[in-house]
Amino acid sequence: PGRIERKHSDKDNKPVMGTGPSAPNLAALVLSPFPSSTPLTLIFFLFFYAKRLHPKNCLGVRQFAETMMCAVLYDAANSFIHQHFVEVSMSEEFLALPLEDVLELVSRDELNVKSEEQVFEAALAWVRYDREQRGPYLPELLSSIRLPLCRPQFLSDRVQQDDLVRCCHKCRDLVDEAKDYHLMPERRPHLPAFRTRPRCCTSIAGLIYAVGGLNSAGDSLNVVEVFDPIANRWEKCHPMTTARSRVGVAVVNGLLYAIGGYDGQLRLSTVEAYNPETDTWTRVGSMNSKRSAMGTVVLDGQIYVCGGYDGNSSLNSVETYSPETDKWTVVTPMSSNRSAAGVTVFEGRIYVSGGHDGLQIFNSVEHYNHHTATWHPAAGMLNKRCRHGAASLGSKMFVCGGYDGSGFLSIAEVYNSMADQWSLIVPMHTRRSRVSLVASCGRLYAVGGYDGQSNLSSVEMYDPEADRWTFMAPMACHEGGVGVGCIPLLTI
Repeated sequence: PGRIERKHSDKDNKPVMGTGPSAPNLAALVLSPFPSSTPLTLIFFLFFYAKRLHPKNCLGVRQFAETMMCAVLYDAANSFIHQHFVEVSMSEEFLALPLEDVLELVSRDELNVKSEEQVFEAALAWVRYDREQRGPYLPELLSSIRLPLCRPQFLSDRVQQDDLVRCCHKCRDLVDEAKDYHLMPERRPHLPAFRTRPRCCTSIAGLIYAVGGLNSAGDSLNVVEVFDPIANRWEKCHPMTTARSRVGVAVVNGLLYAIGGYDGQLRLSTVEAYNPETDTWTRVGSMNSKRSAMGTVVLDGQIYVCGGYDGNSSLNSVETYSPETDKWTVVTPMSSNRSAAGVTVFEGRIYVSGGHDGLQIFNSVEHYNHHTATWHPAAGMLNKRCRHGAASLGSKMFVCGGYDGSGFLSIAEVYNSMADQWSLIVPMHTRRSRVSLVASCGRLYAVGGYDGQSNLSSVEMYDPEADRWTFMAPMACHEGGVGVGCIPLLTI
């Protein structure tokens, strides 16, 4: 039990659970044998939510938890709603919610959706459930939905053509604003920031894959292993067809892509994809350029590789891969040649930090707007670094470890985009160059690396709320230099 923070409340209008006992009956069932303050009751609460949460009942469970002032159960139900929003939005409980609760839900950053179009469909289904009473609420709902993040075709063919939207002047204005976002990029800075901010469900646990890398002798590996953060355990997977160190790794549609790298003799342009359901690797289209030590990210379902090293020089070139066409396309190059830079997607942009050009190590940062195909500078890091880890988590972007030209680093930094400013966080326990950083379930994981004397199999987990690093189970088959990717458990 504890204090529950809630922006909106309409207890009289909320439904009870869609399956299982009703909320009043459930309260009697749980509380009749014990005083409400006993630990045993809390244990029963925890057991209940762990075993019984479902898209059809989670909103009712949340209402029950609020009534009983059980913050643990309330937070668990909220997390479940975020993770399963699409299924929840199809439930009778969702359709029976009052307006303020629907507005609160569709405004949340944490919703787990493949696209903003799913949020639009959920809101429209709620309105149509009682069209006469709820029709006037549509402009307010659409104002809370991030229409500019919908595809232009969806805006034109689905949203604009809907009869409820067509007969509402305010709704048409919101659709026009979203279409202008795509047609007139110069107007984007004038839009409310939340309306163009991608949603990110940080509470979803994911399996972390360590791909390729090096053994203790410094040889490139084709070995792959997977880490379960909940069980704190590594297991071996089927190896790649090619040995790859300094490899790029990306996850799209539940598949893990191993891109380029170094096989011990040559830089590679080849790419292969891993299906965790079948534990198999398949060759896919090769990049236009061979490269290792590049940054690899996914944005809007497309893979981007930035910079790297081709065996002769550091690169500024950037390529993007479409899984649908199995083709790579060259896009606007970075302003600087960067090998071993940190690259991550943050607030809908690709951020590239640090790296080196063969002559100097950078602290500079630039970001890519894929809508306008342009690069822009951002505030430089406090420390120059290459071979470092970079990842975003919620509303922050992090970098850790690396090499600054004179020493191997344990220091870590966080970037605040509102202030365009970097600040230090607590350093890792271990100096790590060639470290990979990945987010899973609201935590960051620094995997492997090199401390100046030996390759590392160790892993550290960062808790941003506690500002603390904790050692996790070490890799079983690698000695550092791995590429990492995280596949959310809900997609497997």
